[in-house]
Amino acid sequence: MSDGKPSHIRWFLVFWLFILSAVAYLDRVNISIAGISIAAAYHLTNPQLGRVFSAFLAGYALFQTPGGWLADRLGPRRVLAGGVVWWGIFTALIAIVPSGIGAPLFFFIAARFLLGVGEAVIYPASNQFVSRWIPMQERGIANGLIFAGVGVGLTIHTGSAAKRQLVPWGRVLKSREVWAVTFSYFCYGYVAWIFFSWFYIYLAQVRGLNLKASAFYAMLPFLAMAVCSPLGGIINDRVTRRRGPRAGRCILAAFAIVTAGVFLALGSQVESARLASIVLAGGAGALYLSQSSFWSVTADIASGSSGSVSGFMNTGNQIGGFVTSLLTPIIAERFGWTASFLVAAVLCVLGAAAWLLVDPRRVLTATSNSFQHGTPVTALPAETEY
Repeated sequence: MSDGKPSHIRWFLVFWLFILSAVAYLDRVNISIAGISIAAAYHLTNPQLGRVFSAFLAGYALFQTPGGWLADRLGPRRVLAGGVVWWGIFTALIAIVPSGIGAPLFFFIAARFLLGVGEAVIYPASNQFVSRWIPMQERGIANGLIFAGVGVGLTIHTGSAAKRQLVPWGRVLKSREVWAVTFSYFCYGYVAWIFFSWFYIYLAQVRGLNLKASAFYAMLPFLAMAVCSPLGGIINDRVTRRRGPRAGRCILAAFAIVTAGVFLALGSQVESARLASIVLAGGAGALYLSQSSFWSVTADIASGSSGSVSGFMNTGNQIGGFVTSLLTPIIAERFGWTASFLVAAVLCVLGAAAWLLVDPRRVLTATSNSFQHGTPVTALPAETEY
């Protein structure tokens, strides 16, 4: 817009990213709800089911950085449109697997892997949109709203953003901030995917809740995520404006993740199945208070390469999910489900500690051999691209 005044169209686009996000997570986690029925119909064990869960994450993790690279070069609209068509096809294929098919495990693994490939573009492309269209002081709530959908998305463009310089990969890989948030997001992903992959099965098989009760209590973590994701974004932006980006982005994230670990440790040892479900759901909510910090920081420090950098960071998240999908049932079989949740709690502490190494003012530049400290957020002018 020529007058430099922000329009509300950016929030319309954030809303559609929220819708897309919700659809995507529905596509990726519906198999965990159907997991018990699938295992019974195709004679799969929990570890075999874990391979099916992890296959999605393998494809999703491998194509995070390429997806972000494509979004940086082609724009988020084209990349998201192609991704939506791709993952729609493989979601449909998974739903029509005949019960008498030979080697059903191989089929499920292949289809889920390719579904993950298609969905890999959603968040790196969304973050490229946020970097182009949302001023720094609003990125917390924008990312919070997008991730409140806990899902997949499609986006639309209403204009062309200014040309941004891409940051060389050599400079990205030397960044302490990039590696710290990537490691923390690995820990985050390990914890989050316990809920996405195993929580419903845990309630039904371990806690002994019936089908109706399991379905109800299994929804609680996702409701907590939906509420806490935008709430974390609001707190993120407000604290950032008042205390600076290190307090708003980093300290908030560290506090939220460590709080999630406390809830997980306590909830895994509560005797009442229903109370345990509520406490563990509190852990999921606390975890999602930190969600917007990851994506806001990568948008803050990477600018024109925000798609690539956030894709690299999100690879860490999906590797964490891949590990937990495989490892959680193995730990549970050998040491019990309490041990599975305690491992996740320890990773929360490590993930929170990583945030103490992050300075979101250390902006990656394309033209300098050194990192550049950015202007304080409160002094930033609103961008004219939205």
